[in-house]
Amino acid sequence: MSEIKRGKTRVKGFSDEEMDFQLLRQMGSSSFGAASVGECLSLVNRIKDGDPKSWVEEYTKLAQWQQKDAHKRASKGHTTSARDQFFKACNSFRAAEYYTSCHDPNHQKLGMQARNCFRDAMDNLWHTFEEHLLTYKSIDIPVYFMSPSPHEQKRKTLLIVSGYDGTLEEEYFMRGYAALERGYNVVLFAGPGQMDVFRFYSGTQFEPDFENPTKTVIDFIQDRPEVDIDKLALMGISLGGYFATRATAHEPRIKALIANSPIINLHDYLAAFAGFDPAEAPDDQNFTLEDLPEIPEGIMTAEEKSRSENLIIRFGQSTFKDTFIYLKEFVVGDAIANIKCPCLTLVGSGEGGEPEKQFDEFIDKVSGPVTKHQFTELEGADTHCQVGNPSYAAAVALDWLDEIFD
Repeated sequence: MSEIKRGKTRVKGFSDEEMDFQLLRQMGSSSFGAASVGECLSLVNRIKDGDPKSWVEEYTKLAQWQQKDAHKRASKGHTTSARDQFFKACNSFRAAEYYTSCHDPNHQKLGMQARNCFRDAMDNLWHTFEEHLLTYKSIDIPVYFMSPSPHEQKRKTLLIVSGYDGTLEEEYFMRGYAALERGYNVVLFAGPGQMDVFRFYSGTQFEPDFENPTKTVIDFIQDRPEVDIDKLALMGISLGGYFATRATAHEPRIKALIANSPIINLHDYLAAFAGFDPAEAPDDQNFTLEDLPEIPEGIMTAEEKSRSENLIIRFGQSTFKDTFIYLKEFVVGDAIANIKCPCLTLVGSGEGGEPEKQFDEFIDKVSGPVTKHQFTELEGADTHCQVGNPSYAAAVALDWLDEIFD
C-alpha cells in the first residue's frame, strides 16, 4: 500500500533571531497579498540558517519565477492573477535586496527589479498611481502619489516614510493599501540614504535633518486639488519613527503624527540594539569594511557581518565606531516641544527597554495630545513594526486617524 503524507513544508523558522524576524516580516506581508505563507515556509527548507548568501539566492530564484509567471499570465489577459504575482515578485526581490551587500551591483539591480514589478502591478489596480522624482539638493527623491478615486475632490492625506531598509513598495503593502481602502490619499516617499534613494544614488547617506526632504514633498502636494491640507498626517515606520518625529517638530503643516515607534535619539536606540555603545569602544575593537571578512565566525556571525557592513555604508562612514559617532547627530532635541498636533505612538511589547524608554519620553515631551498603544503577543503584533500582523496594526493606526480627522 502506498503511503500518504501531508506534504514536505513544515511550520518552522530559523534559529538565527534576525533572519527569523525577516521571515516573519515576509510572511506578514501576505495580509495584503505581497507574499504567500507556503512559499515562505518552503524557502526555509532551502535557506541555510543564518547565511545571508543563501537567503539572497533563494529569494532571488523565487522572485524571478514569480515575475516570469506574472508576465505569462498578463500575456494571456489574466490581469488580476498577473497583478498578484507582480506584487509577490516585488516583495521577494525586496527580501533578496535586504541581505545583499550595498557594494554589490546586484543590490541596486534587485531593488530596481522590485520597483519595476510594482509598477507593472499598478496597471491593474482600482486606485490611481503616479510616480515622481523630486529634486532635493543634488539628487532626486522618489515619491508615489495614490488616490482612491480619479475625481478631484479634497481628501484626507497620509504621508508614509519607512526607515532603514523598508521601501515605498513595502509600505504600500503593509500600510498604504489599507489607507486607500479607507478613503485616504497616500503619499509614499523616501529621503537621502533610504533604500529607494540608494537604488538610484549609491553614494548617498542618511542625513539627520529629515524635515527638509519632508518639506520638499509637502510643497509638491499641498496645492493639488485632491489634497485637503488641513487633514495631512505623517506616519513613520521603524527608523522612520525618528524621521517623522523630527519632521513634525519643524513642519506645522502636518496635522497628525503616527510614530511607530517614536525615536527621538537614534544613537541610543541603535546602541541598545547592538548591546553596547560602539562610539565609546576602544579603537582596538573598532573595524572597517575591509576588516569584516577577517573577523572569526565565533566573534561575529555571517548574518551580523552582513548587517554591520550595510550599516557602515548606509550612514556613509569609514568604520563601525565612526558610524555610531555620526548617529549622535540624529536627535529631535528641544524642538520636540513644537509638536502640538495629535499624536499616536505605537510600540511592540517585545521590542525591549530602549524603544519603551523613548516611547515614554516622547509622550512626556511633545506639547500636543498623545494616544498610546502597545501591541501584545496575543495580538500577534508584539514585534518591531508589527510585521506579524500588519492588518491589525493598520486598523489601530487608521481608526485613530479617522477619529482625529472626521
